[in-house]
Amino acid sequence: MSATDLILHEEEFRKVVGLGERLRHDANARYVALIDRNGQPIASSGELPDVDKTALASLVAGNVAATETLAKMVGEQSFSSLYHEGEKDHLHMSAVGPIGILVVLFDERSSLGLVRLRVRQMTPDLEDVFNEMVERSRSAENPELEEFGAAMAEITDEDIDSLFGDRI
Repeated sequence: MSATDLILHEEEFRKVVGLGERLRHDANARYVALIDRNGQPIASSGELPDVDKTALASLVAGNVAATETLAKMVGEQSFSSLYHEGEKDHLHMSAVGPIGILVVLFDERSSLGLVRLRVRQMTPDLEDVFNEMVERSRSAENPELEEFGAAMAEITDEDIDSLFGDRI
């Protein structure tokens, strides 16, 4: 199941938002976001004025994907977290299960050690919510739609031509 197949129910959304707000508070961060591996924002806490959150999510997902490829090139399965240090703001990104990415933006009011500790503490709870999402999404899959897809795969070009061919 890909991240695009997930169904985010209100219950899971509230859990994710609550966990993000708690992490932002406990890590003394400016902004926390949970995105999927496709770069789609799921939930966030905090404010980033004048920042396109969708573009940020997409760039983070690309960064994580590139880093995973680098990890494989050097013989690692993956690198579970990334850190970018700026003059005043810093960005910590970490994998949450196979389909999520946690993004934490923080400044001098926090530290990398505190952020890493709080992320490590919060990750199992976020993974539990993702597992709930996956299970609920799987149970909501429509078997009739799968049968329709299988039937459509059996249609040949001749069948299409006979249905939509030019008739004079």
